[in-house]
Parts: sequence; C-alpha cells; structure tokens
Amino acid sequence: MWKRRKRGRGRPRPVEPLPLELCDLCAATFPADRAVRGYVADSSAVHPTDDWLDGLRPVTACTDAHFAVIRDRYRHRPFVQEELWAAKIERALTGGTPVLTMVQLGCRTGLHEPEIRRAIAWHNAQRGHGAPP
Repeated sequence: MWKRRKRGRGRPRPVEPLPLELCDLCAATFPADRAVRGYVADSSAVHPTDDWLDGLRPVTACTDAHFAVIRDRYRHRPFVQEELWAAKIERALTGGTPVLTMVQLGCRTGLHEPEIRRAIAWHNAQRGHGAPP
C-alpha cells in the first residue's frame, strides 16, 4: 500500500519579516517593538482626519536620547498659530465638498472669520503674495 504524504510537512513556512521603524533623527532602522514614540508641538502638522491631533507631530526614535534631541529641536521652533490655521483651511478646501462661504469654512475648520483672515494673510506672505501683516 502506498502511504499518503501529509501536506505541509517538510516544507518550511514562510517567515514574516519583523516590522521595522525608522528613527526620525539618525534614519537607523530597528524593530518596531523597540521604538520610542511620542508627539511634539508643531504648527505645520495637521492630521488628515483627527482635529484633536492638529498641531502635534508624531515622532519615532530609536532611543530615548534620540527622542530627547528631536523634542528639544521642536521645542526651539516657534509655534505659529496662523500656520496651523492655514493648514486647517487647506485641509478643508482640498477634501470633501467645496466650501463656498466664510461661514462654511468656519464650520469645517472650527475657526472664526478673523482667524481665517489672519491665516490667509500669513499664507500669502509666506508665498510672497503681498506684504506681511
């Protein structure tokens, strides 16, 4: 009689690679379970979907020391409120249905008209479209 061979026996199972992370300071790769993660204040960072994370940049580092260096660099960077507002406005204008009025833009961004106007002025000044306010 012939013996049937059981399937899967003798064949090596494919090994899934461990997920790797990249250090935001030194660009070293390392296993994800060793990552040091946190958030730093950054007025240029807006989350694509979660308003609560606007103004916070996620940071990944390979060691506590590297995370401290990254945190210190962002601590010395000025937090410009108009920059954050401009990024919120850009997110509102590029996603979803078109915004036609200042009231609609305010509803989408949570900003008031004076804040929207300051953000637009800041944005235009950064792009060289007029004198800074």
